[in-house]
Amino acid sequence: MTYRSLLSLGYPALAALALLAGCGDDELGGGPSGPPTTSSTGQGAGGAGGSGGSGGGDSSLEAILNELRTDLDGAMTAHAAQTGWPIPLAEGYLFVSTDPELDRIAGDHDGWAGTTMNAENGFRWLVLPSSAGDRYKFTDLETFVPDPWSRSYTYDNFGEMSLVPPEGAHLDRYFKIGDAAMAPRTVRTWVPAEAIDHVLYVQDGQNLFDPGANWGGWHLQDSAPPGMLLVGIDNTDARLAEYTHVPDQIEDGGQWIGGDGDAYADFLQDTVRPLIQGRYGEAGPIGVMGSSLGGLISFHIADRYPGVYAFAASLSGTMGWGSIGMGVTNETIIERYVAHGHQATVLYLDSGGGGSCFDSDDDGINDDNEAAGDNYCENVQMRDALTLTAGYTLDVDLFHVWESGAEHNEEAWATRVGGPLGIFAGL
Repeated sequence: MTYRSLLSLGYPALAALALLAGCGDDELGGGPSGPPTTSSTGQGAGGAGGSGGSGGGDSSLEAILNELRTDLDGAMTAHAAQTGWPIPLAEGYLFVSTDPELDRIAGDHDGWAGTTMNAENGFRWLVLPSSAGDRYKFTDLETFVPDPWSRSYTYDNFGEMSLVPPEGAHLDRYFKIGDAAMAPRTVRTWVPAEAIDHVLYVQDGQNLFDPGANWGGWHLQDSAPPGMLLVGIDNTDARLAEYTHVPDQIEDGGQWIGGDGDAYADFLQDTVRPLIQGRYGEAGPIGVMGSSLGGLISFHIADRYPGVYAFAASLSGTMGWGSIGMGVTNETIIERYVAHGHQATVLYLDSGGGGSCFDSDDDGINDDNEAAGDNYCENVQMRDALTLTAGYTLDVDLFHVWESGAEHNEEAWATRVGGPLGIFAGL
């Protein structure tokens, strides 16, 4: 496997061995983050992220405590999937630390002094009359740890910060969202302060908002236009399979891999979208976006559901997938879009890199200059195929950006993601 091939798939070069060994990190598609919780389809919308019922039939404090005493993980899971944590009660908000060593809660309510929580077998709890948007962490007075079960959160100079459900702009998350074909993973949302008028579904969710993610992450919340709900869907250790529409080989003569893109597209359509619709509504146009293989699958999703997604954006997309391995000639997304012809979705594609483009192995894809970098040649070929054959018009329903020499990483994508976000906001 060449260094260029690794980068074109969105992997640091040293991560290849982990991939081939069946291991993963965030960029390879590390396992689902967050507590072991289940899918959520509760009611509600807007800044508080919804407020449905409790995990059980009785939402009183004593009833919830009894649930926690009987089955701590099950009760945490059930309530995370409904109201989210902390739980709103008549007396205030119920906070629960599932790490008994973190026996205090510090935050805006006590000037970060640390208030002792009530002790139970295996957990700690406290009800506080907190205000919307109050910040908090669990602590033993030496370390301060964000609540891993909190529905709402943000980031500051010290990392992740847990929030009482706020009324302004913030992040929400929903744990263990999956279906019969797709492994559970976290779905994260950037909820704008304004009324939602656009919804954009974005791949590789764990790299989008966290400043501690690979290459500093995308900081996507910093680029979000007013009124745009951003939905980040975490990847998993099956990222290569989920984000590709056909099988391919990433080593000449190597193992076949990929091709679960239909199942992933259906998961977004039939599981993730209903979750978002139930919590926030889905006003205005909807779009899909990703980078590298995430860009490839975003174009595949738009193609699989023609007329559903108003916008599809690909940053440094792996448009040559299907012809990477020597002698492999499965249908690339370039060929598929040509075959299907012009569709209603507005398209955006870009890349860095640069150089001459050629097809030395005669597989129809100009991807054989390894010095070009960042999927440059494949995206130029995609642009030309769309305009010359499929009936798209540049700067009308197809947008192409080339940032000469830009690298294949989150730092580069964060720099230019404002472009596609602005185009989508204008639809």
